[in-house]
Amino acid sequence: MKSSLGIGRRQALGLIAGVVLGTLASGAHAATFPDKPIRLVVAFSAGGPTDILARVIARDMSTRLGQQIIVDNRPGAGGNIAAEFVAKSPADGYTLLYNSSSIAISPALFNNTKLNPDQIFAPVGYAATVPLVLIVNADSPVKTPADFIKLLKAKPGQLNFGSSGNGTIDHLTSVVFADKTKTKFNHVPYKGNAAALPDLLAGRIDFMMSGSLNAVLPFIKEGKLRAVAATTVKRVSVLPDVPTLAESVLPGFDSGTWQGIVAPKGTPTPVVERLNRELNATLKAPEAIKALHAQGAEPTGGTPAQYRDLIHGEYARWTKVVKDTGATAN
Repeated sequence: MKSSLGIGRRQALGLIAGVVLGTLASGAHAATFPDKPIRLVVAFSAGGPTDILARVIARDMSTRLGQQIIVDNRPGAGGNIAAEFVAKSPADGYTLLYNSSSIAISPALFNNTKLNPDQIFAPVGYAATVPLVLIVNADSPVKTPADFIKLLKAKPGQLNFGSSGNGTIDHLTSVVFADKTKTKFNHVPYKGNAAALPDLLAGRIDFMMSGSLNAVLPFIKEGKLRAVAATTVKRVSVLPDVPTLAESVLPGFDSGTWQGIVAPKGTPTPVVERLNRELNATLKAPEAIKALHAQGAEPTGGTPAQYRDLIHGEYARWTKVVKDTGATAN
């Protein structure tokens, strides 16, 4: 006797049994998870701003989960090396990626559609937003966002902008800024914010949009650099007197780096939910909040679905920017 699907009854029962057993196995795994250390892969070098935040979160989550979370730095190719490694790892919750906004930018920059985050990852949770801050040398005449735009328009193509590299979030943010303000300036790419900072201090470049607030804050406090504006909608907690571009000159402007945790596609939902629960609890812990604020980061949190929607929207957004501007990683 054939079933309505055109397969034998025995085959149909076998399929049903397989689904049931798979569900039970998944449930059993989730019930004991985690029963061994978890690897948290970071796409950037040890000691950098993303790595520092990942370690803050890993330390607190380790305590809550009752298992050590080992940070594994795998830098290179704009985050693609780490992303590919995690995407190909077993979908069991024991290998995770602590990602930045590069997860939504690098696939387009490197023309690698196989790393489309919508297709290869199970979002766990949104951890933090790290605003970019427009900074100038203290000797600059620019004191407000309006001053900055006025100067750019008075000297089209004459000011030099230092970024952390071609196709990075600060570079692409500057591209969007230039388009919206109808201004022009020279892009000078460096190998990271740390490499650009000495030239800003020496006056060899005119401005930066830095996401490494822990590196620039001491110079701002010493009066060697001036923070002019934040690129995100909300002000930066460690620079409360600095206006945002959105509130001052560009309503709705919002760009910055964001960070979170993803797992390989197919990771059991109960495992994702457990990880999300502990991540959210970590982001509400006073010590973790203090440590994140010290790096210029704002704790976020939320559900896996909310983080999925953010990644999806940002992937579409930056893919379009890369396509429209012809930006490359080289």
